[in-house]
Amino acid sequence: MLLLIDAGNTRIKWALAEDDRAPGDWVASGAVTHAQLNHLPASWSGHRIGRAIVANVAGARLRDQLQLMIPPAAIDWFVARPYLDGLRNGYRNPAQLGCDRFAAAFGARALAPGQALVVATCGTATTIDAVSADGVFVGGMILPGLGLMSAALAGNTAQLPAVDASAAPPGFADHTAGAIAAGCMAAQLGAIERAVAMHGGALCIISGGAAPAIAARLAVPHRLVDNIVLIGLHASAAQQPPQGNDAC
Repeated sequence: MLLLIDAGNTRIKWALAEDDRAPGDWVASGAVTHAQLNHLPASWSGHRIGRAIVANVAGARLRDQLQLMIPPAAIDWFVARPYLDGLRNGYRNPAQLGCDRFAAAFGARALAPGQALVVATCGTATTIDAVSADGVFVGGMILPGLGLMSAALAGNTAQLPAVDASAAPPGFADHTAGAIAAGCMAAQLGAIERAVAMHGGALCIISGGAAPAIAARLAVPHRLVDNIVLIGLHASAAQQPPQGNDAC
């Protein structure tokens, strides 16, 4: 059994898969917050895990905690690399690309091979990356996520309230809370739509916790996909031998 883990800044997503299943076809999956980390081993109990592939962007402490929780197995700490099975990393320094972004791009290409893509992952941060039709990771954008934008306004101003930006009105708002939500949502939409335009009208693959709210308002062709990073990790399993010592 293959264990896949996407350890992000807010949540840890996981999936269990048979080696011969298509990416995204999982035996089980779930997610916990960092505060619920100790619940993970119970989620995997009863499954014979032979290999784990982990993308961790949440730092060394979480890596150490996961190392202790994952059943005895070959653990691959997924990293961005110059090339992986048809995806060439065009970052100035390929090793500096976030492992989650590289995995998401790899997963998007597995779902839509041969297409120009914009890969938007909308979580604590929103990352928007371009992949060419011939498999080059061109580069991308990073901006605060939908919730982080709203929280930054509430935390750094005297009178602006915290709001749920996912419930933004469709246009101009006639009250302050609505105006904040509309502004935060417009920033997300505008960044994604501008990226699509700059990348020649590419298909947008959008994923992440805030993705459903954002995708519902996008004015460009898009495909909403759950857990694109896990899909990328799954797709990578057959393309790379166990490494064991890599770090994200």
